[in-house]
Amino acid sequence: MNADDAGARAGRTVYRIRWLPGTDRLHASCFCGAQREFEDPVVLWDWLLGHPEGHRPGRAAAQDAPAPAAALV
Repeated sequence: MNADDAGARAGRTVYRIRWLPGTDRLHASCFCGAQREFEDPVVLWDWLLGHPEGHRPGRAAAQDAPAPAAALV
């Protein structure tokens, strides 16, 4: 994601979450370009807000195993 994307403002962090119709899965896209699919919205937000931990920009990767929850500080 970058400021050139439709709907993005310059200097803003943009996260996109899309529901995949016909499934219980959510597709998350981070402003850095990393993408993943999740079943649990809590794990999805932990991953997005835990940037850059676990982020690998590039193609979308379907993750069946849940990502570890971010530690609360």
